[in-house]
Amino acid sequence: MASPPQASGGSAIASHTPYGASDPHCQIKINWLLWLTQGGSSLVGTLSEIWLGGFRTCTLLRCNEESKLIGDLFRGYNKNIRPAAHPTDKVEVQVKLILTNLISLNEKEETLTTNVWIEIQWNDIRLAWNTSEYFGIEVIRVPYNTVWLPDIVLENNIDGKFDVAYYANVLIYSSGYMYWLPPAIYRSTCAIEITYFPFDYQNCTLVFRSQTYSANELEIILAVDTETNKPIEWVDIDPEAFTENGEWAIKHRPARKLINSRYTPDDLEYQEISFNLVIQRKPLFYIINIILPCSLISSLVVLAYFLPAQAGGQKLTVSISVLLAQTVFLFLIAQKVPETSLNVPLIGKYLIFVMSVTTLIATNQIVVLNMSLRSPNTHTMSHTIKHLFLELVPQFLGMAPLVDNAEAEVNGVRERRRSSFGLMQRAEEYVLKQPRSEMMFDKQRERHGLTGSFVDGIDVSTTASLYKSLAQAAPEIKECVDACNFIAESTKQANDIGSEIESWVLIGKMIDKVCFWVAMALFSIGTVAIFLTGHFNSVPEFPFPGENKRYLPS
Repeated sequence: MASPPQASGGSAIASHTPYGASDPHCQIKINWLLWLTQGGSSLVGTLSEIWLGGFRTCTLLRCNEESKLIGDLFRGYNKNIRPAAHPTDKVEVQVKLILTNLISLNEKEETLTTNVWIEIQWNDIRLAWNTSEYFGIEVIRVPYNTVWLPDIVLENNIDGKFDVAYYANVLIYSSGYMYWLPPAIYRSTCAIEITYFPFDYQNCTLVFRSQTYSANELEIILAVDTETNKPIEWVDIDPEAFTENGEWAIKHRPARKLINSRYTPDDLEYQEISFNLVIQRKPLFYIINIILPCSLISSLVVLAYFLPAQAGGQKLTVSISVLLAQTVFLFLIAQKVPETSLNVPLIGKYLIFVMSVTTLIATNQIVVLNMSLRSPNTHTMSHTIKHLFLELVPQFLGMAPLVDNAEAEVNGVRERRRSSFGLMQRAEEYVLKQPRSEMMFDKQRERHGLTGSFVDGIDVSTTASLYKSLAQAAPEIKECVDACNFIAESTKQANDIGSEIESWVLIGKMIDKVCFWVAMALFSIGTVAIFLTGHFNSVPEFPFPGENKRYLPS
């Protein structure tokens, strides 16, 4: 059997050995395994176990080196001291925000809930080492509470929780470069602008700053892209982990650093990093569940005009029912938006508008019912009202004047009464002049000349004298004539009253028609104008006014 090979750096498998197997002890075990494989020894299995044990020994050696490295690094290390070479030096901290989920925006509480990873990088010169002295170790991971951490917190949190959700380990590189990537679920304040709700967009900001260090001690900057060597001036989105929100769409996500020296004493600069999320609402949910049902219900009040003018009770029932339904929708909106008196939401304006129109329609229906039920016994119709509503309004609506028909009907009744009274008077003259026996035969009538022309020629002016002779000659006939005159006068008065009542009903109908077209115009123009205002409320092209910059990766 050939002698076992010794450790050498020229073995072909050396470049493919596991991490840490470049140790001379590990290399001897590998060469032994190759020799036994080529020689076909029966001790392959046993010696393989010996080699695996040697590899474990190599790993343990590396672990021992890492333990030794950590012990050397943290010997005399104080995590409460700022990692600066000189007291006047600034510690540069790079911050980057990675958004994984826009959870929700609670308009009522004005709270934005986000799921993020906050990436923080800085240098701690006290934790640098030479890799050649520690088994080639380039990075170690230590618990967060063993090293100095920049006290960067979310300033505009709403629940008083400044901490992250999970305190992950800190990565320490041999150059002293520190990398910390903890996850967090932040609930931050977001001032809601409800003017165009639900066709609105909101600008929410996450503001980070150091809790105790000023800008003269700790310089917070945006993280730098390693490829372009430029600051990352946007909220980064992880395409694999990001979940799209069903209500909001992210339009802009800029990030920038703000410095203001007014807010801290002793001329210490105040600095903060702000990450903005300009999000636009997806209004389909509100269109389907609130706007469309409210519009359909509100349109029912216009259909009340198709009921007769005298059906005022039924019309009022429809109007009040629609008004109650609109109140329910207004209550639902009040539960959604913040309790603020600064602005009124767009959908709130629409509901107030349709409720006002519905109230006006109900008032109009009461007026129409009052007009339709008037009579000469309660009201006197003036000539101005008759001229306005029975002549001018019908002409304005493209209808024939209604006063002509009413007066023609009244005049026709009067003409019929006048002719009947004249015939009655002629009949009285005819009866008084001729015996009853002669009136019973046509030939005798012709013989006496009592033809139609004779009757027509009787002078009506002699009625008074004939009436006196009639009263003397035949009292019974006078009573009959008085009864006929009373009936004629009563019929005349009844017809006059009916004609005036009909005129009041026509006036009510005209008011109803005018208000119908006014209500239709109000509903149409008002609805279109209100919602067009929301349609034109688009997200600006650039996130910050006066800056022609999109703050997006190129």
